[in-house]
Parts: sequence; structure tokens; C-alpha cells
Amino acid sequence: MAPPLLLLQDIRLTFGGTPLLDGAELSVSSGERVGLVGRNGSGKSTLLKIAAGLVQADSGPRFVQPGATVRYLPQEPDLSGFKTTLDYVEAGMGPGDQEYRAMYLLNELGLTGAEDPANLSGGEARRAALARVLAPEPDILLLDEPTNHLDLPAIEWLEAEIASLRSALVLISHDRRFLQDLTRATVWLDRGRTKRMERGFGFFEEWRDQVLEEEERDQQKLARKIVAEEHWMRYGVTARRKRNVRRVGELAALRAQFRDHRGALGTITMAATEADVSGKLVMEAEHISKTYGDRVIVRDLSIRIQRGDRIGIVGPNGAGKTTLLKMLTGELAPDSGKAKMGTNIEMATLDQRRAALDPNRSVRETLTDGRGDQVFVGGNPRHVIGYMKDFLFTPEQAGTAVSRLSGGERGRLLLACALAQASNLMVLDEPTNDLDLETLDLLEEMIDDYAGTVLLVSHDRDFLDRTVTATIAYEGDGNWEVYAGGYSDMVAQRGHGVKARAAAAAAAPANNKSAGTKPAKAAGTPPSASASKRKLSFKEKHALEQLPKRIAQLESDIARLNNKLHTPNFYTRDPAGFQKSTAELTRIQAEHAKAEEEWLQLEMLREELGG
Repeated sequence: MAPPLLLLQDIRLTFGGTPLLDGAELSVSSGERVGLVGRNGSGKSTLLKIAAGLVQADSGPRFVQPGATVRYLPQEPDLSGFKTTLDYVEAGMGPGDQEYRAMYLLNELGLTGAEDPANLSGGEARRAALARVLAPEPDILLLDEPTNHLDLPAIEWLEAEIASLRSALVLISHDRRFLQDLTRATVWLDRGRTKRMERGFGFFEEWRDQVLEEEERDQQKLARKIVAEEHWMRYGVTARRKRNVRRVGELAALRAQFRDHRGALGTITMAATEADVSGKLVMEAEHISKTYGDRVIVRDLSIRIQRGDRIGIVGPNGAGKTTLLKMLTGELAPDSGKAKMGTNIEMATLDQRRAALDPNRSVRETLTDGRGDQVFVGGNPRHVIGYMKDFLFTPEQAGTAVSRLSGGERGRLLLACALAQASNLMVLDEPTNDLDLETLDLLEEMIDDYAGTVLLVSHDRDFLDRTVTATIAYEGDGNWEVYAGGYSDMVAQRGHGVKARAAAAAAAPANNKSAGTKPAKAAGTPPSASASKRKLSFKEKHALEQLPKRIAQLESDIARLNNKLHTPNFYTRDPAGFQKSTAELTRIQAEHAKAEEEWLQLEMLREELGG
């Protein structure tokens, strides 16, 4: 076996009182493709930072072969200090690297190289960081969630690009298909320690379950052995017990081993609260269209969605997936055609932007809506701490502000809020963001068991294959087509995936001539500067950040005034004050409606511009 290019041995690191890493190891040889997996919060990103030399472990050696080049992709890249994205990418290259790759990769990822890093969206910064680590073709690539903020065309391009490199790879990802296609070995980080399997991620889950079953059997054997030893201590010959100091010491060691054992992290108790059965027809769209300026978002789409359907919507960033979702659910009116909802519809939504979460509220306040310690699950009260535990939150986190939660914790909190609502229609916009693989498993099972209808937008190919019964795919120039089955079924029927939009564009000119429109840009190509000259201004970005806070404050004021107006005898005691409060309530409600409308317009603009 080839000597390792990178080696971590017996790595230990403690934050606070509980060890995060407790003897973790990582070995990477030339050309190896290793998937690093584990639950959210298990320390995967920290271990990768130690491997990159960015974090110093409390103990344990780190070895890198002299002359070996290592490039690390963080989850949140920092581009400050660079004038352009090209400067940022070129700064990561060495004297012997091929300079053309910087510009080539930026163009492939939809950037020109002239962008000001200060004005980049999260997705654009992520693309620039990918170009920086891929351009030198290093000996070792350390990638932490490389598919975050990327759409399906970019994910499939990135997968092909990494597969073509000779670099060794350590990959953290929650995208199953990405892991399955790229890894040949799997390192599982669990409770501070690592276990390695010399097979790709496709075999991981079966192996993990076997390991956990063996561990449980070992703990049961240990418990039985302790019981036997304690029986000897109580009923053995007294003189013998006093003399057999060794055996007494062994019992103490067994007890300590059993006491110090860290069991596997529990699983989420995830179940949707179901409302009364909806009508057979859930929603219907007849020849709906939507245009913003010269841009056609939806062109003449007709679809009927019936009770029990699971519909996935796929397409590149900027295609208008969220806009289509809002049109189908009646939140946004089409320019032409009509869309209607069925009868007895109770809808629960999960927003990809996490806009429903007030960062200043605590976990308890978010779940209870500020109403004490009771959370209403399908109209029935439950104590908030018990409901939090169902989603792997500890009682100590009840007072933690949402702003201090990790991405995975915010995702679980939003799921907890959505699943508490009684519903027969679930609308999920990028529900897989930041969720670990175990939580994704449970989300898939919940959707499978859900008696209602599901409408979801996702870039996760495996998740789509496991959950949806039909797929609405973007075909370019505002055209959407419905395919039976999940993502793989769509590819089989279509002959290509979302990345191959160039094939659709090649056939488009004939159709566009008859329609009197210009041919669409090849949809497999990431948006370039010429195709997306318009970007969100600083003022618009600032408004997108501030409006949710303003809306939350207005909602709080509305609730306060409503409570005041419902005070017994308020009108008889103070007629002038009642009239003043009524006028103020009317004004704030109008301001709230205006702010919501402004946020919605900006959010749709952001979606259409792919940011």
C-alpha cells in the first residue's frame, strides 16, 4: 500500500467539557477518494480543518508528505482583501500551476473573474472558492460541503470535474448521490472516534447499522458481566472477597467502562400532523404564464395535482422554481391562465431561506410562538421541552437564540414548526439544506407515510428519487415539462439531466421562430455576466436582510394592539384611546401588508437572478 500523503493520528480536541474528538484518525494516500461522514455536530468540519492545518488539536500528530500540496474548501469562504474573483482564485495557485485554469473554472462556474467579492451572493462566493481550490489540481483536496448553494447543473458539472482530477480527495457532503459517485473509502466520525471502511458511501449505511448492533450487543454482555461480578461480591466467601483485591479492582473498572460509554446520538421523532382529508383535486393550473420584463418564467403550463401526489420541481438557479411553486399554491397570481386550489386544503410550508425564523427569538419562543411552555401540535398542547427532544434539542437549548443555532439545527427547528401544523398539503422548498444523512432518512420516511400531498423543490437527486412520484423539469425559455417518477426516471425519459439544457436549446430555435421569440441560452451553461447583467443592488440586498425583521416587529405590534383592543370595557373607559388604537392598528396592518409585498417582490427577483 502506498504511504499516506496526509496522516492524522489519535487526534484529541475538547471544547468545553465534552471531547469533540477523542482519538480520531485520518489517512489519505495518493489518488484515494474518502468520504468523511457523521451526524451534524460530530466534528467533521473541525477534523477537516485540522487536516488542512487551520486548527491545532490538543494532542495527536499531523503529517503531510514534504512537497505535497493541500487545498481546503471551507463552508463559508472569505474573499475579503481581493479586488476581483480572478485575483482571489489566482492567489491560491503556485508557480508551476497552469494559469489558464483559473479563468476556465470561473467561466465554467458562471463567473467572469471581474466580480467584486464584496458584492457576491453566497452562491457566487461558493463558486469562486471552488475555482480557487480546483485550479491548482492539488495532491489533496479537502472539500467541506462543496455542493452547498449550487444548483443541479453546477453539482453535476462539479462531480464530473472532480472525477477527472488525479488529486486525492476527502469529502464532507450531505448529498448521497455525490458521495456515492465520488468516494471509494468511507471514514465515519462518531462520538469523537473514527471508523474506516474500504468501500464507498454506497455501502456505508448497512455497515454503520452492523457496527451499532455489535456495539449494543457488547454493552449488553458487559452489563451481564457486571451483574455476575456484583453477585460474587455480595454472596462470595467473605475472607476470599477481602483477599481478592484484583477481582474487586476489575469490577470497578467494568463499572467505569459501562458508565463512561457514550451511546449513539438518538434519532428524531418525526411525524407530520395530518388535517382532515382534502378534496381529490388539490390544485389545478390551466395555461398559466408569468413574465418579468422580457424574461419568461413560466410559459403556458397546465397541470392537475391530486390527493396523495408527490411532485418534485427541478431546474437551475434562476429558472423560477420558487415562483412556479408560489403560483401553484395561489400565493402569486399568473399573468395569464388560471390556477386554483381544491377544497379543504390545509397547507404547511418550509421555506429554503429560513425566513420564518426570527433570529432574535429563542428556540422555546419559536416553537410556542411566545405562549409560555406549550407547543400546539395539530391543535393539541405538548410541553415544549418534550417536543424539542423529538428533534434532538437539549433542554438547555430552550433559551438559545435562533441566531446562535447551526445550519442543521435551524433546519430541524423549521421542520419542527412545520410538522406541528395540521396539514394535508406540504410545500417544501429545499427541505434538505443543512440536514445530516440520518435526518434526511427520517424526512424521506415521513413523506412516504404522509397521507396528504407533497410539493417540493430540491437539488438533491437521491432525495427526489426516494420521495416524488412525478417531476416538473425546466426545459428553457419558460417551458416546464412533467415527467413520471423521480429524477433518474426523468433522465431516462428525457435522455439527459438538468445539466444538459443545451440539447433543449438546440431544438428551441424552430419553436421560438413560430412563437416570435429569441432562442434561449443553452441551459446547461451556468449564467454568465452577459446573460445576467442585472444583479441585486446594495439597497435591494439590504432590504432583503432587514424586511423580515421589520415584518416580525410589525406583527408583534399588531398582536399588542389586538390584545389592547380586546381588553374588557376598554371602549367604555376610554373611547378616545380606543379610537386612537384602532387607527394605529389600521395603519400598522397596511404597513405590514406593504412590507410583505416588497419582500415578496425582492425575493422573487433574487430567485430569478440566481442569487
